[in-house]
Amino acid sequence: MYHTWMRFFTPGPAHHRLGLVCLGVGLQYGALPTVGPRTLDHHVAVVVNAGTGWYLSPDGRRTIVTAPALLWLTPGVPHHYAPDDGTGWDEGFVDFTGPATATYTELGYIEPDRPVVPLSDATGARAVIGRMARAARRDNPLLEVETGAAVHELLVALRRARADLAPSGEAVLKALARDACLPLSVADHAAKHGMTPAELRTAVRRGAGCSPKDYLLGIRLARAKELLATTGLPVAAVARRVGYDDPAYFSRLFTRRVGMAPVRFRAQQFRAVPGGWSNQVPDPADPPVIGRNR
Repeated sequence: MYHTWMRFFTPGPAHHRLGLVCLGVGLQYGALPTVGPRTLDHHVAVVVNAGTGWYLSPDGRRTIVTAPALLWLTPGVPHHYAPDDGTGWDEGFVDFTGPATATYTELGYIEPDRPVVPLSDATGARAVIGRMARAARRDNPLLEVETGAAVHELLVALRRARADLAPSGEAVLKALARDACLPLSVADHAAKHGMTPAELRTAVRRGAGCSPKDYLLGIRLARAKELLATTGLPVAAVARRVGYDDPAYFSRLFTRRVGMAPVRFRAQQFRAVPGGWSNQVPDPADPPVIGRNR
């Protein structure tokens, strides 16, 4: 015997322009019936929280599914799967589509070539699916936007929970972030970690969904923005602080990526704060009391 709950939605054209829309959400457990063979025209993320089963790929290859795990069902790809007859499994699923799926695939958050993805922990993804289920009440006027926004959050949670993102990969990303503003090339960074540039590219692509160059550039530009917004340093000095000896090159790069020149960014964002900005991230659950010394 199995138990199931599900809702399906039909977002309008305006909702699709948000990038992602949720087409359905469901929670099921027990000895569920076999799914497929079938082919869909949209994406489905099936998060298996407990239990075991199998997935049969179009070429006939059978993969054992052991929770926690993710099944990626992608448009146009036949799929066939089921939990084990004796024990069943506990799953949550989300149907979704939208133009942003192409970008999430490019960044590695959606993996059409890996229909079965082991997870280290499904707790975060299941929490998002639970919120989507609660939002799916029939009288919710914010349904399409709320569930669409949650699809973005779900893709991030699934990316974070992937079991193949080893701690060693996280260490490389943390080291790159620490050294991002040093005047080092990608090859220099790779050599520091005893890696070839190709190995570094693979590690960063797997962990951050982008190339080492883009990963380092994002960190450098973020730091440059902080300096422009919080200090009176000349642009040339800001450029040197974030790893560029040529201020003209830095200004061109900043303008191309940010959409405005450094001097214009400073004019818009400069905040003169007595004592400087705090490096401590505030806790929204414990806001300061205005007008009272703490």
